[in-house]
Amino acid sequence: MNKKIMWKRGIHQLTRFGVVLSGCGLAAAQVPNAVSEADFLAEMPIVLSVSRLPQRLDDTPGAVTLLDRDWIRLSGARDVADLMRLVPGFQSSNSFESDAPQASYHGAFGGYSSRIQVLVDGRSVYSPFLLGSVAPGLQSVALGDIERIEVLRGSNSATYGARAMLGVINIVTRHTADTQGVQVMLSGGDNRVRDAQARFGWGAQDATFRLTLDQRGDAGLAGAYGENLVQRINFRADVRASARDEIQVRAGAVTIDSGKGFASSTGDAQRDRYFGSGNVQLDWLRHVGEDEDLAMSFSHGTETYRDAFPFSLKPLGVNGAINIDYSGRARIDNLSVQYSFRRGPDLRVVWGGELRREQVTSRPLYNTDAALVTDFARLFASAEWRMAPNWVLNAGAMAEHINPNGSSLAPRVMANWHLSPGHTLRAGVSRALRPPSTFENYGDVRYYFNNRLLRVTTQSGGAVQPESVVARELGYLLDLPAIGAQLDVRAFEERMGNFIWRVPVKGRNAQNEFVNFESFSIHGVEYQATWRPWRDAQINLNQAATNIKSANWGLASSAPNLATTIAYRQKLGWGMDLSLSHQYSTPLTFQGYGDVDAVRRTDVRLGLPLRWGQQRGELALTVQNTGRPNTDYRPDFFFQRRAFLTLRVES
Repeated sequence: MNKKIMWKRGIHQLTRFGVVLSGCGLAAAQVPNAVSEADFLAEMPIVLSVSRLPQRLDDTPGAVTLLDRDWIRLSGARDVADLMRLVPGFQSSNSFESDAPQASYHGAFGGYSSRIQVLVDGRSVYSPFLLGSVAPGLQSVALGDIERIEVLRGSNSATYGARAMLGVINIVTRHTADTQGVQVMLSGGDNRVRDAQARFGWGAQDATFRLTLDQRGDAGLAGAYGENLVQRINFRADVRASARDEIQVRAGAVTIDSGKGFASSTGDAQRDRYFGSGNVQLDWLRHVGEDEDLAMSFSHGTETYRDAFPFSLKPLGVNGAINIDYSGRARIDNLSVQYSFRRGPDLRVVWGGELRREQVTSRPLYNTDAALVTDFARLFASAEWRMAPNWVLNAGAMAEHINPNGSSLAPRVMANWHLSPGHTLRAGVSRALRPPSTFENYGDVRYYFNNRLLRVTTQSGGAVQPESVVARELGYLLDLPAIGAQLDVRAFEERMGNFIWRVPVKGRNAQNEFVNFESFSIHGVEYQATWRPWRDAQINLNQAATNIKSANWGLASSAPNLATTIAYRQKLGWGMDLSLSHQYSTPLTFQGYGDVDAVRRTDVRLGLPLRWGQQRGELALTVQNTGRPNTDYRPDFFFQRRAFLTLRVES
């Protein structure tokens, strides 16, 4: 179908859904006792991560999706990547072929998701070894340990620097005081789903602790090789050292064992592959005074990657074999400090700095045993100024020096106009960037046989420039607690510059190199709507119409023109929970991996609460993708129906 026609149809469907949604809101206004008094008096949610200042949702400089722990549990999702289907503008994949299930915003640009930032309790978890991919980071913690997920849909390098060029996913784990006791969870069912979790919480009034061990395992997508197993261990301690000082200690490790490759490909043979990472994090917060805080954080992380297989040289007329190897390791050290304060009733400010070092080592990928180092030095500041009773101005910037990529400035300005109670308009502009990864800067992949160079498959010249994006957006937030309705609309234009892509170089023995390939624009409109039509029920509707204007078909089709997700949850008798969700999105292309058909996926979950004595728990049946199989990541990979039971017991 012609892309222009698909885009017009997408806009038409968005408009039609908006009319229906408006009608629903009018109908809800006529339903007596639609919500409880507590719902009517509920305050606007507080967002913590957008500007590093706690802000009401209607004061934040951007569109934010909030997923709380109840919504996470009722979704039936098994990892954070799958949860992102519920966020407008995001694309998700369940494949482990590149590294792990991934999520991307406004475009699945290649096998790795590297243009959004993912934070876990403030710690950046993108992978320096895997070209900045956030997929392993999305597997960092068990879903049961998550308090909420804040997703900023839009550029935020002004707050978090490199990698936050298209959006930020901030995962906030539960305070240890809220997870005391023991919890055990087991899941099993179709496709060899075998998930398990054991959590232990203990402590006293001023010091509480949590240890969680869990795994996520299954047989993978139909058509993909091997089974997949994610295993994690995470520890957290919350200590009140004094009336003014709080200390948090975190440590964790995750391993990902998965299959990769194809029986018909000698250059990409079937094999088992391993990714492992570990981290420690220390946070200190001092309450200097009323509305005045000083925070410091240090984290250290490591990555280990093993992926190797033999390659026969017979097709080249040589008797023998070479070892294809992508293995290596990485180390990450990060130190940050920030100071926040209020000056009068109308001005709040946060400023600080950060030092970060990434070291990547891999002879197969870089033709050297030396560690390749990237150093980041950052200074940032954000201010929230209430210019008038109904006007809020958010302004911020990050000055960043990256060795070897040079210096840059990422600013953002956004104004929020509260027209009347429950009605807010947003307008703003920002600039963000993504520096080349270590591999895009220094990749040098060579193959030898008997000390003779056979081929150089990738060689980066180190001249590639950082990608950039200038984003402009208009937004409207409607909040009507009296009828249990909320609507958040975002219209956007994102102009991408110096897009980095690997291309073949003619006349150089099939060698590839990374170049600044093209500049293009992404524009469209997306919205999320929530409605509570009656007590103990909630309907969520998300839609995104996205148009990528590029002369290259792979880029232009890397996001669906139209994506819709509708979810419904209802509390039934005997305390049972019913949740339904349906996703539809038009076809897209994963760069270099082929076209993925339109997705039509319906999930159902039914949960029954359990209680005996001091113990409580839940028995839940989840059916994912009740319809026909959907293509995922590649045209020959399929996500089939999965039904599994989950038993959770805690005391």
